[in-house]
Amino acid sequence: MINAAVRFVCRLSDNEKNCHYTAVLFIYKIMSYFDDRAVMLGKYIARTGATVRRAADEFGIAKSTVHKTVTERLPRVNAELAERVRKVLEINLAERHIRGGEATRKKYLGAAAARDGVN
Repeated sequence: MINAAVRFVCRLSDNEKNCHYTAVLFIYKIMSYFDDRAVMLGKYIARTGATVRRAADEFGIAKSTVHKTVTERLPRVNAELAERVRKVLEINLAERHIRGGEATRKKYLGAAAARDGVN
């Protein structure tokens, strides 16, 4: 993958002498961004106990991106934090059916109250 990125950057560059160096710097800058984002997501989830959905909303990225980042990239960057996040995600998974049931209960209680004219 790195070789393909280097070739791509070198095609865009008009200075062939420095294109390899520029491409490598560019790649490491991007990789650093993703590593930093993985740590930020991990800290947020571990600190707040947030679900993947809530973390995705907070950071403005897709749920699948959050999940992939904290399960695949974070263990390579910070194994201790990844373990704490894994425990939070396991708890959220175990409680998911309870939260869904509560949401449904509130929905129907609200609909019944509105139908009966109760505020």
